[in-house]
Amino acid sequence: MTIVKAAAVQISPVLYSREGTVQKVIQKIAELAKLGVQFATFPETVVPYYPYFSFVQTPFELRTGKEHLRLLDQAVTVPSATTAAIGEAARLARMVVSIGVNERDGGTLYNTQLLFDADGTLIQRSRKISPTFHERMIWGQGDGSGLRAVDSAVGRIGQLACWEHYNPLARYALMADGEQIHSAMYPGSFAGDRFAEQTQVNIRQHALEAGCFVVDATAWLDGEQQAQIMKDTGCTIGPISGGCFTAIVSPEGELIGEALRFGQGEVIADLDFALIDRRKQRYPYLADHG
Repeated sequence: MTIVKAAAVQISPVLYSREGTVQKVIQKIAELAKLGVQFATFPETVVPYYPYFSFVQTPFELRTGKEHLRLLDQAVTVPSATTAAIGEAARLARMVVSIGVNERDGGTLYNTQLLFDADGTLIQRSRKISPTFHERMIWGQGDGSGLRAVDSAVGRIGQLACWEHYNPLARYALMADGEQIHSAMYPGSFAGDRFAEQTQVNIRQHALEAGCFVVDATAWLDGEQQAQIMKDTGCTIGPISGGCFTAIVSPEGELIGEALRFGQGEVIADLDFALIDRRKQRYPYLADHG
């Protein structure tokens, strides 16, 4: 029976630096490889960083300020040297890697999840279907083409970002396509403790309904990064605090190990695919879909 060692990674970006953040991600992939990790999920748009500024600035400030242009400059083109570097790190580690990036396509930014197979090949680019609230000032809408599970070296994987988990049809599309590992990613250091609790509800319910494992990652802002964002945007610390819940969930909806709420680190667990079969054995509608 298949057993996959997975890691949910809670990591800080190198604020305002695509290259710096990518190098940090590459280093983390290499570290996880030494621990035998075969699959890893990194946070939502961690490359180069989540646009926290869009949550705390007015539309007028967004239009006249520099934050949007700075993000546009540091965003990721797909494919590019940036994606090649992450793919090469995955290949050297023989690891399947799911990671969130701000993708630039022409003059438009997208909230994009990239999935690299263990040979370094980019096997999925999934753009967030409908950016949430303030995010609509920053990101364009995805076309839904990423709403499918894809085969990888560690099994069938589906990906969703943040409040896409509130979209039952998006989640059902991945369930019906037989995902075995679901990669969930959220911003982290965002919107306080209620956001973290809601994230826990999201990922545990999806694991139960889908009969799959969920590997969920959120980002972490340290004190210096919070201070920098406060200086650059004029915001208070509240909106860019809390909200972290990095965890791995079994097909029974149970946390495997302890969730990570503070600081950088990772949650690592063995995913025993026999648990997927046992879950689906008892709930025939799950067995009928994948």
